[in-house]
Amino acid sequence: QVQLVESGGGLVQPGGSLKLSCTASGFTLDYYAIGWFRQAPGKEREGVSCISTNRLYYADSVKGRFTISRANAKNTVYLQMNSLKPEDTAVYYCAVSKIGRSTSVTGCALAYDYWGQGTQVTVSA
Repeated sequence: QVQLVESGGGLVQPGGSLKLSCTASGFTLDYYAIGWFRQAPGKEREGVSCISTNRLYYADSVKGRFTISRANAKNTVYLQMNSLKPEDTAVYYCAVSKIGRSTSVTGCALAYDYWGQGTQVTVSA
């Protein structure tokens, strides 16, 4: 069964850190580009970061604060989030796209094959 499971979300104070994990089962991440997205209440989903074989991308809103990485041996991708702000509050999703599919100017895939269920991140004092 193909599955992506996010974990690591929670409640954190402004300035704090969280590390999200996205673990795949039923397939290997080696052949996929991975994207992290978020959606806040009443807002559209936005791309936060993506990683492929030779590209990294970060949205301007998280650049310098978030770091994406992958551990292929663990079939897991991470999103380290530092210096969190209240405006980072959202449900965070990971998604995967088979390498070789069309990408945008950011280098991130235009379409994704599988999505996780999301993990809530709340930044509040």
